[in-house]
Amino acid sequence: MDLRLQATNVVVTGAGQGLGRAIGIGFAEQGARVAFGYHRSGEGAEAAAAEARSLGVAAIAVALDVRADTAVAEGLRRITDELGPIGVLVNNAAMTGRGAFTDTSSADWDAQVAVTVTGTLRITHAVTRHMIEVGNGGALVNLMGDSGRVGESGLLVTATTRASTVGLTKSLAKELARHRIRANAVSMGLVRTENFAEHAGSPEDAERMARIVAQYPLRRLGRPEDVVPTILLLASPLSGWTTGQILSVNGGYAMP
Repeated sequence: MDLRLQATNVVVTGAGQGLGRAIGIGFAEQGARVAFGYHRSGEGAEAAAAEARSLGVAAIAVALDVRADTAVAEGLRRITDELGPIGVLVNNAAMTGRGAFTDTSSADWDAQVAVTVTGTLRITHAVTRHMIEVGNGGALVNLMGDSGRVGESGLLVTATTRASTVGLTKSLAKELARHRIRANAVSMGLVRTENFAEHAGSPEDAERMARIVAQYPLRRLGRPEDVVPTILLLASPLSGWTTGQILSVNGGYAMP
C-alpha cells in the first residue's frame, strides 16, 4: 500500500538502535526523508542513516538529547537545514527501570521523568512550534508501553511516566487540530529488541519467559515489524481523520 509518505521529512527520537531504528528504516522504505535522532547510540544511528540512504532517500543521524533545550534546538536546526520542514515526529526516546517501587529512590524517578516526560514535552514543543510556523500541518506519533495504560508490578515508575503519554497525546490532538497537526499514540506490549532485558529481565531465563509469554493470547512477544506498520499508518495522510487515539499493538496482552 502506498502510504503517501514520499518526500515527507520525519524525525524519530531514540533511533540509534532497536525499535526506533526499525521505525526510521520503515519510513525510508516508504520514500520519506528520515532524521535518526540519538543520544548515546551515534554509531547505530549513522549505520541506520546509511541504510536508509541506500534505499534512495535522504537520511541523517542527528544528536538529540531531549533533556536539554540547546541540544534539541541545535538538532532541529540541522534537520531543517539539511532535510527541510518537519512533517512527522515519532517520540520513541524513553528511559525505563525495573524493580520494586520501595527499592527505588527519587534519583531513579528523576532520570526517567527527565527523558520520558520532560524530554518528550521539550522536543514536541519545539517541533510543533516549527510545524505551526511552516503552516503545512503535521503528524505526531507517541510511543508508550502498555504498563502506562493498565499498570504493571515492577515497572511502577516507568508506568507512571508512560501514562503521561496518554494525556499528552489527547491534549495535543485537541489543541493543535486547528493547525492541522494530528497526534496519536501506539501502546505496545513487549517487543523483542536488543534492549529487551531492560524491560523484562534476561531472555535466557526460560521459566520466566514462559510465564511472560503466557500472558499474551497470541502466545508470542512482539517484533519490530509487528509495530512499525501501525506507526507508519498513523503518520500517513491516509489517517487524516484520526487524531487523539491510543492504539494498542500488544498481542492481546491488554484489551481496552
